[in-house]
Amino acid sequence: MSRGVRGLRVGRVICTALLVLGISGHLIAQTQAKQPGAAKNAVAKNSSARASAAPVDITALKAVGTKAAPITMEVFSDFQCPACRELYFQTVRPVIDNYVSAGKVYLIHRDNPLQQHPHSREAARYANAAARVRKMEKVVVALFDKQANWAADGNIDGVVAAALTPAEMNQVRKLVRSGTLDAGIDRDLALGNQFRVTQTPTTIITYKGQTYPVVGVVTYNMLKTFLDQLLRQ
Repeated sequence: MSRGVRGLRVGRVICTALLVLGISGHLIAQTQAKQPGAAKNAVAKNSSARASAAPVDITALKAVGTKAAPITMEVFSDFQCPACRELYFQTVRPVIDNYVSAGKVYLIHRDNPLQQHPHSREAARYANAAARVRKMEKVVVALFDKQANWAADGNIDGVVAAALTPAEMNQVRKLVRSGTLDAGIDRDLALGNQFRVTQTPTTIITYKGQTYPVVGVVTYNMLKTFLDQLLRQ
């Protein structure tokens, strides 16, 4: 059963069953969004009809922190998206340093490559391959840091190779060439559809079964205030 998403509006505080802080300059969707469990179950049911081709769920390999954390953040991102780059360095990294490391947030990267970005899916393949060899964070940092370079020339392989050891890169290349990684990317896209993700970045914050979709780039200080508010409930 899905639950309604609590709306967050610009510059005002909404007092409902929970006190929810407005996040400046960003729209928090007020449409009905499914709980993560319901969304994942729906994706799983759709996949069961073709079990032989079902993607391997590598969510844990694309996540940082402990699953026991009270808050889960799922960041639907496109590696070629400038706004996603901004969110990662401005907000996600401090969240990892201050909330994930403290066991308060479980952070999951979700792939949402946009069709208008010609190299974004290939970048997602490399990131997913790196996740399988337990080196995703290194590759995520490299892809966002050198985004302007590979977005211009398509040389994703060179950017990733500079971040990994030769042995690690050999494993990543083998996985990328295997043609098995798109299924996992498509699974993230399907989950995004369940959450009605229509643009990147979109962050789905889940706390005590309630989902809060945050659309666009939000500063760390604004997100920190919201996370602290949830944790005080």
